[in-house]
Amino acid sequence: MAKQRCDECGERVRVAGGIGDMWTGGGPSGGMTLEFADGSEHFLCFDCIEDLPEEPSGDDVAGVGP
Repeated sequence: MAKQRCDECGERVRVAGGIGDMWTGGGPSGGMTLEFADGSEHFLCFDCIEDLPEEPSGDDVAGVGP
């Protein structure tokens, strides 16, 4: 089971997939990497993703989350 920190709030969340899930049976991921139109990429937890505006840009990532 791999974990990664959210680029906004810093929370360590589970990342699904990979060899670790082969032995443990897996489970849901706690976040995902988003690529924005400006070319930036950010790994965000689902709580921070929910706080983004309707059509976000990379600039909208700063200031979201708990």
